[in-house]
Amino acid sequence: MSDTIKASTQEHLDIYTIQDHLVFLKDGSAALVLQSTAINFNLLSEEEQDATIYAYAGILNSLSFPLQIIIRSQRKNISDYLNLLDTQIKTTSSQKIRESIIKYRQFVKSLVKENRVLEKHFYLIIPFSTTELGLTAKSFNPLAKQPQKPPFDLDYIIEKSSLTLYPRRDHLIRLFSRLGLKLKQLTTPELIDLFHLIYNQDITSHYVAGITPQQLKQNG
Repeated sequence: MSDTIKASTQEHLDIYTIQDHLVFLKDGSAALVLQSTAINFNLLSEEEQDATIYAYAGILNSLSFPLQIIIRSQRKNISDYLNLLDTQIKTTSSQKIRESIIKYRQFVKSLVKENRVLEKHFYLIIPFSTTELGLTAKSFNPLAKQPQKPPFDLDYIIEKSSLTLYPRRDHLIRLFSRLGLKLKQLTTPELIDLFHLIYNQDITSHYVAGITPQQLKQNG
């Protein structure tokens, strides 16, 4: 992959850099990403389901800042699990147990192949807008080329966004704990891995978009 193609790809990404466990965009805005656990809603009684819905609605209605909720589905990768079963097959001394593991391995593999078992991840994104940074609508020219770096020094944006985002993060963690949900802020390496997967959904071991996880750390 040539440097020209790599540069062209990065020009079309909104992300400027990922630093201090925050995502910074080229227009000066930023975001904090939380990953949430899940509730098995179907196992709850009707009364518990109603209570959960009302509590969730109450949380959303009480918020004084914007919040984006994303559910990301991807096909379950069971290669590590199959490798584990293969190891058990080789090391098990009992022929009867070995045959049972082989049958079980075939069942798991066919189940995933035929039914496309999906793994779901739940994320809450807290944005820090350019307006909160101090920029106004007059600062932007809709006809201008897409910015390739923020309008202010990155250290200044980090300081301003942290003062806003961290209290909102702590507030959400407290609210969602009432529903039995645990929120965890994604770290810088976790964010890099997440966006690498998003921008390279059709690959597993090589890059096709001209951008690697390491390049997301670089400015511009």
